[in-house]
Amino acid sequence: MSDEGMLIIISGPSGSGKGTIVKKLRKIDDFAFSISMTTREPRFGEEHGVDYFFCDRNEFIKIRDQGGFLEHAQFCGNLYGTPKFYIDEQIKKEKFVVLEIDVNGALQVKEKIDNCILIFVIPPSIDELKKRLVGRNTETPQKIMDRLARAKEEVKLIYGYDYIVVNDDVDTAVKKINTIAKAERLRPARNKFMIKKIIGGD
Repeated sequence: MSDEGMLIIISGPSGSGKGTIVKKLRKIDDFAFSISMTTREPRFGEEHGVDYFFCDRNEFIKIRDQGGFLEHAQFCGNLYGTPKFYIDEQIKKEKFVVLEIDVNGALQVKEKIDNCILIFVIPPSIDELKKRLVGRNTETPQKIMDRLARAKEEVKLIYGYDYIVVNDDVDTAVKKINTIAKAERLRPARNKFMIKKIIGGD
């Protein structure tokens, strides 16, 4: 077992299936999931510390100003952020902590935590991506074209990531991410304490 867990960031264009992958990863014991903090009111059925950490605006701003978020943003008048404390707690428990955020947020986090793992989920082709977006039957043709254009822009940043996982089958993609996490746990840099026990010395 490695000295500690690690942060795994999963990104990908809308329609890539990353949300479905993350839901399946939740069923694997070694994985924990980042919980965002927000200033919005809880919706029916949502629980503090499970779905979100709910707080008022003053508390959020105080945590933000103290550097307590890995990343933060405002959406529809509410503040959202990824709190460091929860991720740190889970990493100390040797968990793979999954954070699902967009490409720009992922690269911001990578600047702060250089040993995190970035995984980019992509569909088999742009045609398949379009098919999935159309299949949702929830957006206008123009909105779909906008999402496809954004997807092409996001893919341009893919070289900032550590791994690519093609999601042509969800279960296979989940297995690949699980394999990546387990392989990363075997890196010498993540096992310094064990190595020290073997060779002795400082």
